[in-house]
Amino acid sequence: MNLERKNKNLARRRFFIESIGLILIALTPFIHKIHEFLPRDPDSTIDIFGFIIDNNGFTNLSAYFWFLLNKLIPLYLLIIWFFTCKHWWYHIILIPLCMYAFQIFEVVYSEDDWVDTENVLWLLPICMVVIPFVYFIRLKLYDKYVHGIDLEAMDAELQFYKEKEDLKDTTSAYSNAEATNENEDLSEEESSKTLSKLFHQFQHSLKNLFNFFL
Repeated sequence: MNLERKNKNLARRRFFIESIGLILIALTPFIHKIHEFLPRDPDSTIDIFGFIIDNNGFTNLSAYFWFLLNKLIPLYLLIIWFFTCKHWWYHIILIPLCMYAFQIFEVVYSEDDWVDTENVLWLLPICMVVIPFVYFIRLKLYDKYVHGIDLEAMDAELQFYKEKEDLKDTTSAYSNAEATNENEDLSEEESSKTLSKLFHQFQHSLKNLFNFFL
């Protein structure tokens, strides 16, 4: 019952998140037009919950938001694509995604009058990690589906033979131990028989000696 309720909650949450993504995609043309409704006065500002937004070096608020929306819309579309893509190469989407994120960060927090200049250098560490990772996945898939080389299957087969050899060695060691124990038991049994035979012979000799004197 709890598992069924948990599955229903997960399905409801997934449906809610996917609905938000669909709404954002459908509203993309309208979101892009928001800048047309903002003031074009160079000295005008916007107060949003006590946070003052000015033109941030642009000619006016309309131009500033036009630039931001041209970065923000591709950013959230790439985010939706990244989390819904089922292809093996989906990690490469991180590169343009981070590019737009760095561009927005630069235009919002940079103090100079230049934009889209330093974000390429910020992308280099990400490219150095993502590109080899994607290329490694591509090599594995190419070897598996083109050359017919399945490394995981080979590793599993090697592991199977290794476990088989270990089991064989363990069985052999156990058999040797049993044989040794049997030999020790036989030796002890033979020693007991020999001692018993000597004792009977000694007893018989004493009896003959006693009869001789009588």
